[in-house]
Amino acid sequence: MTSARPAPTGLTSGARRVLQENWTGSCTVPSPGLYPHQWSWDSAFIAIGSRHISPRRAQRELETLLAAQWGDGRIPHIVFNPAVPPAAYFPGPDFWRSATAGAAAGAPRHTETSGIVQPPVHALACLLVHRADPRSSARHGFLARAYPRLAAWHRYLGRARDLGGGGLVSVVHPWEPGMDNSPCWDAPLARVAPAPPGTFRRADLDHGAASDRPTDLDYGRYVRLAADYRDGGYADHTAGSAFLVEDPGVNALLIASEHALAEIAALLGADAAPHRTRAADLTAALVDRLWDPAAGLFLCRDLHGGGPVRDLHGGGPARELGAAGLLPLLVPGLPGDIAAALVRTACGDHFGLGRTARLVPSYDLLGPAFDPARYWRGPAWFNVNWLLERGLRLHGEPERADALRTAVLETAVTSGFAEYVDPYTGEARGTRDFSWTAALALDLAVAAGQEP
Repeated sequence: MTSARPAPTGLTSGARRVLQENWTGSCTVPSPGLYPHQWSWDSAFIAIGSRHISPRRAQRELETLLAAQWGDGRIPHIVFNPAVPPAAYFPGPDFWRSATAGAAAGAPRHTETSGIVQPPVHALACLLVHRADPRSSARHGFLARAYPRLAAWHRYLGRARDLGGGGLVSVVHPWEPGMDNSPCWDAPLARVAPAPPGTFRRADLDHGAASDRPTDLDYGRYVRLAADYRDGGYADHTAGSAFLVEDPGVNALLIASEHALAEIAALLGADAAPHRTRAADLTAALVDRLWDPAAGLFLCRDLHGGGPVRDLHGGGPARELGAAGLLPLLVPGLPGDIAAALVRTACGDHFGLGRTARLVPSYDLLGPAFDPARYWRGPAWFNVNWLLERGLRLHGEPERADALRTAVLETAVTSGFAEYVDPYTGEARGTRDFSWTAALALDLAVAAGQEP
């Protein structure tokens, strides 16, 4: 097994530069050209890294996001900067119309946002930011202000998004799990009639190669789903969406954040027991509904299809194997046999950890839809590998975690802090100087003993 090595020369200075250049004064954009607004789970990951530079700035990152929370508790996946030209990003505020279309759900009146959500990693981020400087956190009342908003966010997910009735959170759009064009969504998306090409203009292709991005057909389906959700007032009480999926990654991050919320509650003198109970209930539901022993990982459940998402590409009964199915390795209290099986799957032929792949890919290396360059259809992402590194340590695999950490740090530097990379070669894909790549590399470098 490869031993841990010091962080590469230039990593911390490069990461600091990226985070400083992408800082707006109140939040950090993922990429000034490609993603010029504030994104939900990006800001959580960014705060985890930037806490090593400035705990107060990391607090402000999260506070800016939480300030855009809707009255029903949802944290929107984008908070729009009114100073950015409307044509710089699509779909922008004129498409989402949050203040009007989302009025019944309590959308902010004076802050434009999207209407969908992203994975709930925020409580974990708030706890880690607090730990970076507990005195500063207490002096500014950071946890005391964040806790009721985080609790409301988790209540929204538990009450409004249990659309399958089995205790797990459902997503209503492929953008919500964060893994936008994963092959895991191909079967559910096949039901969606795409918006006509002439009705929207993709701004993302101005900043990235078309071969690295979702196809026009997929994008048309994303637009259709978002428009239908908007036109329904962003209501979750009905299962009318053509796309309804229980995703293991989203639910694993909710469980990890529920454990973090329990610790935050205890620090504030509140009752932590309900959060621990909720985490245990979610873990049981996750195992019951999404664990597949034959596959050796957790599978997405298509609520319209009634079972695991099926492979459209091979014509057979195979299930799509995505990196989201490995993320429950983050869950404290996951049964030991399941954790061991996840490690075997991560290190096996399908994901190649420590063997054929430099970093864990976003999708099955042997899958019929695997593409090492196209967005979430095969490339390796730094946030996924950061989460898996954490999960390996949690479940007693420090040597594998050390090796993965070394690979992440080296690849972050050699790729120019790329948005994502070829899982075999580490070749940069997407945009460069990507904020969460820099932030999470910085976090791992500090964990390896390097000064920030």
